[in-house]
Amino acid sequence: MGPLGWLLDAQVQVAGSPVLVREIVGNGFGLLSALLGLRRVVWAWPVGMIGNALLLTVFLGGVFATPQAHDLYGQAGRQVFFFAVSVYGWWRWRRNRRTDAGQAAVVPRWATGRERLAMLLAAVVGTALAYPVLAALGSWGPLPDAWILTGSLLATYGMARGWVEFWLVWIAVDAVGVPLLLRGGFYPSAAMYLVYGAFCAWGFVAWWRTSRVTRPRSVRPPTYTEAVA
Repeated sequence: MGPLGWLLDAQVQVAGSPVLVREIVGNGFGLLSALLGLRRVVWAWPVGMIGNALLLTVFLGGVFATPQAHDLYGQAGRQVFFFAVSVYGWWRWRRNRRTDAGQAAVVPRWATGRERLAMLLAAVVGTALAYPVLAALGSWGPLPDAWILTGSLLATYGMARGWVEFWLVWIAVDAVGVPLLLRGGFYPSAAMYLVYGAFCAWGFVAWWRTSRVTRPRSVRPPTYTEAVA
């Protein structure tokens, strides 16, 4: 059996239940991507895309013969959307690096009031639209799965834009994802969601502090004496 065959078929026992090695490896790539994203390194995006490809095969159990009894189509679908949004994020951060040579790939900032309102509307509309689709597909837990799908896309887009709030969206996703994945038997993913939750709190504080340091300072207008000097 070659390395690829081993990755597709290998399993380990966790709490008496079979767990795919590729679920563990895929989440490992996801965590590495988050660490690189915290440091605003461009490689966060392609590393995350590898994890997306692996986890897609995990959540489509009926297609890829995973040991879990439930298909989470929202979880699977978000890996596809992640991949697409990551292409945008990768392009945007690489462009920023070329524009600001020697600087980080993105400068964290708070979203504007209009951007926050747009994110809130997108969260409500996206969840409302995804829910009936996932329910019709027979996804297990379609309502929380719909929010996880929508929130994950919003958080990924916010990361690409450099919004500090994207960390808070991830925390909201993790809070819903942990109980859903535990009930579905996706134990490595549930454990990783717990790790992500703590990590996102750390990332939020780090980006918030950076946004305060990099915030443009207001320039004092010159006095009359300075202006005519």
